[in-house]
Amino acid sequence: MAQKNQTTGQQRRGRAATKPSKVIIRNLPTGIPGLDAIMGGGLPEFSFNIVAGGPGCGKTTMAHQFVFANATEQRPGLYFTILGESAIKMLRYQQQYTFFDPAKLNGAIRFINLSQIVLDHDLSVVLEAIVKEVEAANPAIVVVDSFRTALRKRAELTEMEVQFFVQQLALQLTSWEATTFLIGEYVEAEVQENPVFTVADGLIWLSQVTERNSVVRKLQILKLRGQASVPGLHTFRITEDGLQTFSRTLGLSERKARPIRRPRLSIGVPEVDKMLGGGIPIGDSVLVAGASGTGKSVFGSHFITEGLRRGDRGIMAVFEERPEDVKRRAKNLGHDLAKAERQGKLKILYLRPLDLSVDESLQAILDAVKEIDAKRLVIDSLVGFEMALAPGFRTDFRESLYRMMASVTGAGVTVLNTVELDENFTEFRFSQYMVSFLADDIIRLRYVDIDGVLRRIVTVIKMRDSQHSKDIREYEITRKGVMLTDRRLNEYRALITGIPAYWKTSWPIEEPLK
Repeated sequence: MAQKNQTTGQQRRGRAATKPSKVIIRNLPTGIPGLDAIMGGGLPEFSFNIVAGGPGCGKTTMAHQFVFANATEQRPGLYFTILGESAIKMLRYQQQYTFFDPAKLNGAIRFINLSQIVLDHDLSVVLEAIVKEVEAANPAIVVVDSFRTALRKRAELTEMEVQFFVQQLALQLTSWEATTFLIGEYVEAEVQENPVFTVADGLIWLSQVTERNSVVRKLQILKLRGQASVPGLHTFRITEDGLQTFSRTLGLSERKARPIRRPRLSIGVPEVDKMLGGGIPIGDSVLVAGASGTGKSVFGSHFITEGLRRGDRGIMAVFEERPEDVKRRAKNLGHDLAKAERQGKLKILYLRPLDLSVDESLQAILDAVKEIDAKRLVIDSLVGFEMALAPGFRTDFRESLYRMMASVTGAGVTVLNTVELDENFTEFRFSQYMVSFLADDIIRLRYVDIDGVLRRIVTVIKMRDSQHSKDIREYEITRKGVMLTDRRLNEYRALITGIPAYWKTSWPIEEPLK
């Protein structure tokens, strides 16, 4: 029995020793900023992919970026055009992008027009023509644009014939170790019905939606065999550099764990630091909320200037004022932001293009953080931020803002956000945008009517995991910025209503009817 068990063990070890190892699939860079991360590391080499969507979504530009990023003289790229744009017309526009390299044409990249073959012959001849060119060139990349044109040309084709053609094309190109793109114009309803999509290893869906005066472009990886792509819809934009994508999970994977004990940063106003229990804990998100004219932007200027004085580099993301106005206003308070900007210690981002998305703003902020190693960030203001967004992004503002705050504070940056509130003398709201839950700390500014004079008060509403002052203090905005006064407000009740009364009088005061 022992001999039998010993023999069985040897047989198991023998099978384990001869067990084949996994095939390692190399990922190719897409050449499109942000897309490699969305795909889970890049595009699998030798994969057979379909890029689908409506006209004008950027399908051709995406394919061109990939080809120019990967094609070489030794392993060239073949770009087959069917009945759409001619190669000359296509290149006339594509050469305007910065990724376009004319030195690669007719060497590393070749354009082949199949329109006449498609018009005169059936699919078997089209397949033979593609295979012939592939055998001669031994390419690394093959693009067929638009392959659906060849299928539409013959209306009598059955689903079986179409699927057979695509399967044969995929088999031939994969056997030649070519990474393939088929470009096609489809509508979303066809995803579940069209048999072509079952053959593909990867299915990339591009779309654009017009909402009022805005156009929003989205990308989705519907299918990608062998690797974990990021699910959901991702924003992308077409610029002079081509496509740039923005993952819906941008920055979340790099979030750092907060230490139990964190040093505190000065907000730049000593008396307010005392109210905050010694300052703002590093990595917190602070919300400064108040009506127009209460000094929210001044607090932001103090916060950045104090950081620069202590050696902390900073970023100001502004949506309502131009950078020149921000610097001029800060200079009136004695804060020389222009000098810090020239020295590379400060970046002022003016994020006010049309059709803006939160993901684009986050990408710009994270890039700036890495560029100058910033420790402080001011977002002025959340109201202006929301107004700069395309309508479709405004509906998801709270969710997107949550991801943004988590990403930035996760990178170790301390954030001060300003939000404007409509002053109301009957209630004491923290934020009309219902984003106060995103803040670790909340500073509330407001006007109060005392003896017929509007005065400003400040109070700390919330500090997560930290003690803070419960006092309500009066402050003024002077040539040096925010200054807390020595005037005591203890003799007043109901200050936060905006209409306080002396403790010695009844409240509310009711005048007799006449």
